[in-house]
Amino acid sequence: MIDTDLLISYNAFMRKVLVIDDDDTVRDVLLSFLQSNGFEVTAANNGKKGLELFREDNFDVVLSDLVMPEISGIEVLKEISAIKVNMPVIVITAFGTIQTAVEAMKMGAFDYITKPFVLEELLIILKRAIAISNLKKENIMLKLQLKKRYNFKGLIGDSPSMQKVYELIEKIADTDSTVLITGESGTGKELIAKTIHYNNSRLQGPFVPLNCAAIPKDLLETELFGHEKGAFTGAITTRIGRFERAHNGTLFLDEIGELDPSMQVKLLRVLQEREFERVGGVKTIKVSVRILAATNKDLEKATREGKFREDLFYRLNVIPLHIPPLRKRGDDIPLLLNHFVHEYSKKRKKPVIKFAPEVMNRLLKFRWPGNVRELENLVERLTILLNSDTVNITDLPEKFYQSPADKMPLRMETSAAPDYSNRAIESIESGINLNTVISNLEKDLLISALDKTGWVTSRAAKLLGLNRTTLIEKMKKLGLKRN
Repeated sequence: MIDTDLLISYNAFMRKVLVIDDDDTVRDVLLSFLQSNGFEVTAANNGKKGLELFREDNFDVVLSDLVMPEISGIEVLKEISAIKVNMPVIVITAFGTIQTAVEAMKMGAFDYITKPFVLEELLIILKRAIAISNLKKENIMLKLQLKKRYNFKGLIGDSPSMQKVYELIEKIADTDSTVLITGESGTGKELIAKTIHYNNSRLQGPFVPLNCAAIPKDLLETELFGHEKGAFTGAITTRIGRFERAHNGTLFLDEIGELDPSMQVKLLRVLQEREFERVGGVKTIKVSVRILAATNKDLEKATREGKFREDLFYRLNVIPLHIPPLRKRGDDIPLLLNHFVHEYSKKRKKPVIKFAPEVMNRLLKFRWPGNVRELENLVERLTILLNSDTVNITDLPEKFYQSPADKMPLRMETSAAPDYSNRAIESIESGINLNTVISNLEKDLLISALDKTGWVTSRAAKLLGLNRTTLIEKMKKLGLKRN
């Protein structure tokens, strides 16, 4: 979406016309007619004055006569095109100079109209010129918005490992080198690929993604290279593949490690030659495409095991870029939480939620097997389901009480206080029997687990690796009750 302020600025100038003609009658007729049709019109009686006005203001379209003294319409067209690319210029010409008008079209004029002209026809051409001009402006604005969104400085994370990622992106973004992005699922590999693309001079070209694991292998070839009409049963039309669509842009091959051996061979040839034939075709098609690939697999290991072609691996691994998992960049968790909280609060029109200290501590210790995607999903879920503005322990999903990182503090706490080994030695010296010692140890462990989970028996049971009913029976046997 385009920013509202930008749309407002569009609308403010979307019907602004500059008329340049040395014929007073023609100029006056155009001025009166266009103003009556809602256009804001500025008029000049020669090319020199017209160019001065053009430099001083922001016009959406220019109407210019071709034959004028001192500065001709052709010279006006050249100068306007140099000042502002894609400015639509409609040239006005007499019947005898149509050839000159055609030359003007070749030089970039939007259209021409011959004298004497029908005003309604001119109006149609004028409206079409403004509509196309606005579409071009909108396209540019959208791409600028994308560039702003995916600017690497806007990525979330200040940890040392992410700083290294940013530094590498800055070095490689404005090149055409192939990049192999590696990292676990959910680390944001496609986001990194888009960041690289939108910080490249190929910004005007497309970003074309393809998930190699999501396409059946018998359809992947036509998806990549396209096919000709009649190439196989059901091919009723010619289809353009992803490589052609990505011409002068970026092709992002996600899950590249899932390619079967036959497709690996075909992809290798395209990467080497930058040319291919559509399925069922004989014409060789050349493309200029930057390749960004991503995988959550260890491709180097896969090559040693014979599961991935070594020559293709080295073609892809020109510049390796590894995205660290979230568990290795814990400093970024508060930043990511803050970002997603504000994003989903705004999206869902909900109050901005806060996290209780014990919740934040638990989230920092969690291993996040789903990485950033898992954290984002948690924030979205909490934003929707939370009945207050503060997240407490009981609001978290149960898996946050089952992680290895969550169990570790329990072992640390029980080993530090009390010291069971010393107690066992003291008990033996005091003549207390083994059953009593074991009973005391069991009681201490149960109390520690229950305290840690707020005496929620289902969660305490999971911490201890017991069934809930077993835990309840042990609590009854040991006389454990919450104070």
